[in-house]
Amino acid sequence: MAGDLKRSLTIAGHRTSLSLEPEFWTALQAEASRRNQSVAALVSEIDQSRGGRNLSSAIRVWLLAAAAARPN
Repeated sequence: MAGDLKRSLTIAGHRTSLSLEPEFWTALQAEASRRNQSVAALVSEIDQSRGGRNLSSAIRVWLLAAAAARPN
């Protein structure tokens, strides 16, 4: 997709490439920082609970839910 940034991460011992829009990368980095963990560690957690969704979609949905759960 145009505008997506592709980055490589190691998740569960496997190297994978992940494409997200820049805004989602920023949100993912901020959420990982809030949780005092690396982006790869947070993505690994999301990966373990994503069900049948592709990883990029699971991350977007997870970030939306995390934002909605934060107090205003």
